[in-house]
Amino acid sequence: MTMERHSTLEGSAQFGPHLPEGGGVAFSLWAPSAETVALKLVGEDSIRPMERTEDGWHCLTVPEAAVGSRYQFVLPDGTQVPDPVSRYQPFDVKGPSEVVDPHSFQWDDTEWTGRPWHEAILYELHLGTFTDEGTFLAAINKLDHLVELGVTGIEIMPIADFPGKRNWGYDGVLLYATESSYGRPEDFKLLVCEAHKRGLMVILDVVYNHFGPDGNYLPLYAPQIFTKHHKTPWGDAVNYDDQDSETVREFVIQNALYWLQDFRLDGLRLDAVHEIKDDGPKHLLEELSERVKASIEGRPIHLILENEKNQARRLTRDSSSQPVAFTAQWNDDMHHVLHTAATLEAQGYYGDYKDDDDKLGKALAEGFAFQGETMPSIGEPRGEPSAHLPPTAFVAFMQNHDQIGNRAFGERISDIASSGAVRAIAATYLLLPQIPMLFMGEEWCTSKPFPFFCDFEGELGDLVRKGRRDEFKNFAAFQDPSQRDRIPDPQALDTFLLGKLDWEQKDYGIHNDWLNWYKRIITVRKKFVIPVLPLIGGNAAHYDVKGRGAVFVTWSFKGGQLQLAANLSGDHAEGFPEPVGETLWQEGPDHLGAKNRPWSVRWSIVLEPEKRHAL
Repeated sequence: MTMERHSTLEGSAQFGPHLPEGGGVAFSLWAPSAETVALKLVGEDSIRPMERTEDGWHCLTVPEAAVGSRYQFVLPDGTQVPDPVSRYQPFDVKGPSEVVDPHSFQWDDTEWTGRPWHEAILYELHLGTFTDEGTFLAAINKLDHLVELGVTGIEIMPIADFPGKRNWGYDGVLLYATESSYGRPEDFKLLVCEAHKRGLMVILDVVYNHFGPDGNYLPLYAPQIFTKHHKTPWGDAVNYDDQDSETVREFVIQNALYWLQDFRLDGLRLDAVHEIKDDGPKHLLEELSERVKASIEGRPIHLILENEKNQARRLTRDSSSQPVAFTAQWNDDMHHVLHTAATLEAQGYYGDYKDDDDKLGKALAEGFAFQGETMPSIGEPRGEPSAHLPPTAFVAFMQNHDQIGNRAFGERISDIASSGAVRAIAATYLLLPQIPMLFMGEEWCTSKPFPFFCDFEGELGDLVRKGRRDEFKNFAAFQDPSQRDRIPDPQALDTFLLGKLDWEQKDYGIHNDWLNWYKRIITVRKKFVIPVLPLIGGNAAHYDVKGRGAVFVTWSFKGGQLQLAANLSGDHAEGFPEPVGETLWQEGPDHLGAKNRPWSVRWSIVLEPEKRHAL
């Protein structure tokens, strides 16, 4: 795992097995705490000692090995472990690794040069529940649906190999291996290739803040992968600033480059970066973004953050309004203000947003609702000022995997709010100058939930089952143990199957009505909103609160103004200015001059004549 070890190779080939020009396979393992390591090829009775270097590497070239060879490393106590940079695990994370030729796939998307970020209309999906088959190849069959819907990019929940056959993906332990239940790495490449041929970007979730609880053997031979100097919700933090952190940092940075280069992805979404602990001279996130920009040219790469700290500084733009490091952040604040408006829920952190119309206006106009104020539910300040950032620095949504799946029963918002309320908040975020993201099935108002599920063995599985139900014991609805027992067992196969999308629904009744509604509003976004997004910079928005759940927001740009008059409540709201310009979308009852009736949203645009002709 060093940059110099295979310096003649590019990108991710510097890690894991590679194929020398003279034939055979060169294997290597960074195991600084092991004096000896051996290699075992599946099908051989004997093991082959590896040569140890001073910096803790164990290396061996095997002339008889080839693409398709399966192997494990043997530690001094006889424990057999997979390659931590394995590209494929045919028998899950505890089995042997398989040698893969990274250059064998024949790409035919050569005309693809990416898409600019302001064109992004994202669609988050989970590979295992997106289709009945739950595979990369099956997902290809649904790409035409997404194109017809109008989205321009898919954001895929993590596919790094995790223990068992079903998981959200955030318990991955082999960061370079595609999850074997989804298919081979070549299958994922084909999915990316077919998406590109249809004009769709592909963005992948990656997790660099922890490893999953089962199947991670790194501490046995490289305990330096973790540090006791920092703690996270999962225990000791990944070591990015302690002794031997250079190799750990390189392991992660090369992983990011691996997905972007070998799989030609258009971007990455970095999970929970607030739990990436690094007090060194250059934070891992800074180095990662710099290395990505230096390594990939000729096409845009979009790096997206999930960051509970709302650190606006990580989204800084340069003098040309281009991202210096990270492209955008998932805007949880935007979700929370919309969710509480539609559902009136006030449990947990929702209580920090409910009926706070100033935060509604801030989230719509400036991105973050909390910009340094104390957040009651955590008892400390959260966020940084964000009004100076362009709206495209934020990804807006009314549901995602977390906000659905972390509910006890995985209910969609359509199960807990009226259809009028849901359409009002959907019309708000889908035409917002921020980047919209749908969650799979949302477009036809699927009746299927998205529950939390996993597939751990033995005692760990029992602990997860108990822990899941204990999470809700402080909620009023689940203080009775018998009620908690109704919460779906995350370990049960039936819970996983419950989350599978029902694709037949989209063609019938109310579900088809919703689908057509989504197609129409996305068409409006493409025609009127996307063209003006490059013109809307920071400090361009202004908001006025008109009442409970009622705001008027304007975004000014050279040649015009985008306006939102929204009443996200069940009451009438007064004081809106008289409509001007062209109405792009009217959701709910028509406005009555300065009065907006309940669950009423009006988007309009005011353009100078020359700008109107350009659109």
